[in-house]
Amino acid sequence: MGLPPLVLIHGMWSRPDVWENYRVVFEGAGFETHVPALRFHDVEPHGPEPEGIGTVSLVDYADDLQSLIEGLDEKPVLVGHSMGGLLALMLVARGLARAGVLLTPAPGAGVLVLQPSAIRVFLRTLLTWGFWRKGTFPTYKEVRQGILNNVSEVEARDLYGQMVWESGRATFEIANWFLDFKRGSAVPYGDIDMPLLIIGAAKDRITPVSVVGAMAKRLSHTATFEVLPDNAHWVLGEKGWEKIAERCVEWIKQTVA
Repeated sequence: MGLPPLVLIHGMWSRPDVWENYRVVFEGAGFETHVPALRFHDVEPHGPEPEGIGTVSLVDYADDLQSLIEGLDEKPVLVGHSMGGLLALMLVARGLARAGVLLTPAPGAGVLVLQPSAIRVFLRTLLTWGFWRKGTFPTYKEVRQGILNNVSEVEARDLYGQMVWESGRATFEIANWFLDFKRGSAVPYGDIDMPLLIIGAAKDRITPVSVVGAMAKRLSHTATFEVLPDNAHWVLGEKGWEKIAERCVEWIKQTVA
């Protein structure tokens, strides 16, 4: 059996081009890659808020991705970063993938994501009345503190300049799942039987390693959990990203190829 296709799923405030480093590595290793944009994310950075983005649910994102996946010739391996990691897990739970790689993933319902370091990133948004039906856009200070805390100032400014609007609804479903009666971020952890590689980072402030570990524990029957001691959240471009991408290739080939 040949190598499975890979679907790379980006996270909050991002566009598909955040995967460029990994895409080159994956394609160099022989994988066919698909790098979709989440709904309303294929736009110019720092542009106006897209009409309707505020009420897009995680389920809407997952449904869009399902349509793409079902159009492939075979089931892929899903590789997701941050919120994209949670979306990958939701799609694995739907039986749409052969395996999943979750890089510093946001957790699903049942795991408390709002640790002190994450609260500092989201506090302004969470204190904005009705944020769950509006678009959200972080300040540079918030991003520098919680997401890009392990890259240079020049890199952080450049990456911030590439960010786009995010759904307040999706943010609410992750951060305030205990108030979400629709359970948009719910995942049937115990029912998932596809292989998973879950990677946390010791210096991550927005999805702290304790949070990623708590989710991995719920998936311990099928997941391999690894912690990067020298990395933070932006494993897509921080120092050492090459080794992380190569580890993904190694695991996928050993597990499902």
